[in-house]
Order: sequence, then structure tokens, then C-alpha cells
Amino acid sequence: MKQIYSEIIQFRGNHYDFGYMQGEKLRNSLTVKNREIQWKVRKPRFTIKVEEVKQAILPFAPGVWDELLGIQAALEWPMERVLQEFGGYRLDYVKSGCSIVTGDHYLIRNYDYHPKTYEGRYVFYQPTDQGYAIIGPSQRATGRMDGMNEKGLAVGYNFMHRKNPGDGFICCMIGRLILESCADAREAVSMLKEIPHRHSFSYIVYDKHGETFIVETSPRAVEVRQANACTNHFEIMTHENRNHLVDSKRRLAIIEENRQQLNAKAAFRLLNDSDKGIFSTLYGSWAGTIHTTAYLPREMKAWIALGGDREPIVFDFAKWLSGIDIEEERIYGEVNTDIPFVHMDEDAHWSRR
Repeated sequence: MKQIYSEIIQFRGNHYDFGYMQGEKLRNSLTVKNREIQWKVRKPRFTIKVEEVKQAILPFAPGVWDELLGIQAALEWPMERVLQEFGGYRLDYVKSGCSIVTGDHYLIRNYDYHPKTYEGRYVFYQPTDQGYAIIGPSQRATGRMDGMNEKGLAVGYNFMHRKNPGDGFICCMIGRLILESCADAREAVSMLKEIPHRHSFSYIVYDKHGETFIVETSPRAVEVRQANACTNHFEIMTHENRNHLVDSKRRLAIIEENRQQLNAKAAFRLLNDSDKGIFSTLYGSWAGTIHTTAYLPREMKAWIALGGDREPIVFDFAKWLSGIDIEEERIYGEVNTDIPFVHMDEDAHWSRR
């Protein structure tokens, strides 16, 4: 078993200052050093045009652009490099797992991916200039893997495929833009219909009213349905699905079979316990469960566990929004792998296995 951690980052202030603070933290980090080597081994299959990215971000969340400017000022990098690492536009994505279930007063999510991509940052951010306050784990600094905002809107996403990508935002930046700008699930659905999508994902949005929408997206189309569980295949845009759906359908069947009798704690155990059939240890195949998160919009609480068979750490987001900081500096856990993590280990790059 490998001991892992996520750093807890708390910030109240404008987006530029938030970006500058993050840039200072990232400047000499293992994350940046490992990614420098990763880019040498895995050449980017996209181009960066600064003005095009800026004009794509501004209509949805102008504060995020200010955050990127703050990161650039702290790192003293060309803007093209900042956007390659943290801009969330036109970037490529690899296969992953992930399972999500919603119910009475909860959204529970397994994040299944590769350790060499997991940056280990759990962020509390309360902007003073524009946008909603957000809690959740970050990806590529500015993006969010899942999360909840001050209005009680919770978001998670599941990978479908990366065939025929288009010009647009990647999943974690889309998650951030939704949480930054949308007050409820219906507003999130509207944004997902407008925003340009780089790849094919399902976004699951859930709010204080108990409404759940699953939004199937690709660079070519967007479809909306109402359901309470989602894994890694489309139900409407079936022509977009991958060929191998056995495991995705197996996990969905387990969730559906148990969902009616699940409260939040039982749903968390269904996804996090290693003997229930949802939790995955396929880390080398880009589909191992790294964290399980839960968002309870009516209570304004968020849970997270790193690795499986663990009790979640519980954060009172409402209390934090009132000005009371979290005392912990890190979240600790363990996963059953010897693969290095990008934020913890010096050899977390693709030239090393």
C-alpha cells in the first residue's frame, strides 16, 4: 500500500491574487518538474493560441482568466506555457473510469484515473471579485475534478471516449466553469449546451432542490436526461460509445440494484469499499480509484477519502464560508499501487513505469 496525501489550500480574495498564490506554490513543485519531463515524452497533440483561449474563457468565467494571469506573474512563464499546463482548453485526455450516484441529499463520486496525473490539491476558494465560492479537488490547478459551490450545486463527470476531439475545454475546466458561474442544475445544463467540448464526457449536476441531470456531451452534440447513476457509457448518444462497455455496465447495474435503499453513508460505502464491485484498483490502466467524494448540498458539507475502505474526512463548507478556516493542512490516505504520484514522487513521468 502506498501512503498518499492531498494538500488543503484555502484562499479568500480576488482571482488574480489567488492565481499568484498558486503560482508561488507550484514554482518549485514536483508537479511542475514531473510535467516538464512528461511533456518531453508525450508530445502535445494540440496548439495554443492565447487570444483564442482568452476569448473562449471570458464569456463563461472571466475571473478564471485573471487567475491564469496571476499564475503567469508568479511563475514568470510565457502565457502559452501557462495555458498548456493550466488553461484547460484544447488539451488531450486519456481513458479513465469513474462512477457517480445521486440520491436524497447527496452526490457521491469515485474518481478513477492514473496516479501520475493526480496533483493532490483540495481547494477552498471564496472570490471577492466575481463568481461563486467552490470546494473540491483541483486538476491542472485551475480545473476541478468534482466539487460544490456556495449555492449548493454539485458537479462530477465521467469519461466516455477521446475519439475525434474538437476545439474546446477539457473536463476539469468545464467542471470549474460550471461551479464558478451556475447557481443550480438547470443553469449548469444551459452552460453545458453552450460551452465547446474537447472530448466526450457525461456531466452529472445535482443541486439543493434535489434535481439531477446527466448531460451527455461530445464535440458534436449535447443531450440531457434525468437519472441518478452514471458510469462510462452514454444512454442517448449510443453511437458515440466505446466498443468495450462491459465493466461500465456492470458497475451501473450494481449501483442501480442498490440505489433505492441508499442514504448518503451507505452510498459512500458502496463506492468506496473495495469488496462492493465499484471501487477499482486498475491504476496502471488509467482506471484506479484515487478518491471518493460526497457533496451534501442541503447541509453544505463535503466528504473525501483517498483510497478505499476508509471513513471520509468531513468538511463543513457553510462554516468555512462564514470565515472559519479549516485547521488541517493535508488529507491522508493510501492506495494499493506502487505507481508514483505526480505531486509526491520525483519519478512520476512517462519515461519511468
